[in-house]
Amino acid sequence: MLAIQLHDRIIESKDWATILFIICVAIIAINKTISSVRFNEFVRLAYSDKYTKIYRDSSNLMSGFTISMFVLQLISFSFFTLLILNQFNRAEKTDLIVYIQIFTFLSVFILSKFLIEKIIATAFKIEEFNEQFNLLKVNYRAYFGFILLPVNIILFYNSFDSDWFFWTLLITLITINITTYLVALKLYQNLLLRKIFYFILYLCTLEIAPYYFIYNWFTKN
Repeated sequence: MLAIQLHDRIIESKDWATILFIICVAIIAINKTISSVRFNEFVRLAYSDKYTKIYRDSSNLMSGFTISMFVLQLISFSFFTLLILNQFNRAEKTDLIVYIQIFTFLSVFILSKFLIEKIIATAFKIEEFNEQFNLLKVNYRAYFGFILLPVNIILFYNSFDSDWFFWTLLITLITINITTYLVALKLYQNLLLRKIFYFILYLCTLEIAPYYFIYNWFTKN
């Protein structure tokens, strides 16, 4: 008698990723349509500081443009983290649950850090600097998220076995962070000289320590 053995068919669904990529493209299209002048200055952020000078007022931190690009940044960074985990065999890039966990972690981490920074800034009376510095960080990281989006799309839908490419992107991200601090030092040097102790304390506790602990946790697991 012929024995028929059935096997579960494994289907890797990429529909959820496609939907998120479409949302990101829609965010870009809407911002380009509604705020064309601002968007055009934003895309030049890599080689021009005109955008940071024009929109340096702290009220821009809660503008629709900034918030929408922050959402795009979270989606893009979460995808890139998932792709890195996939590259080093820590997760599957089509795993929606892992992506949600990464997105949730990044959201909670960034927002918690933002609230702690506001508390410390109030205690040390450097609220103005903190708000403008946060705006600067959001702008540069949103820009990197914007640049990273097409890279994520290519890597997600194609196989890429070279580790050096991922290390290059990680180094670029670190470079952007360092650039943000250097720009902040240049823009607010007079204020920082008067508050240099608080700035060093702020830098060590909220900008260096969290990433060190994340790196330490990742390398030990």
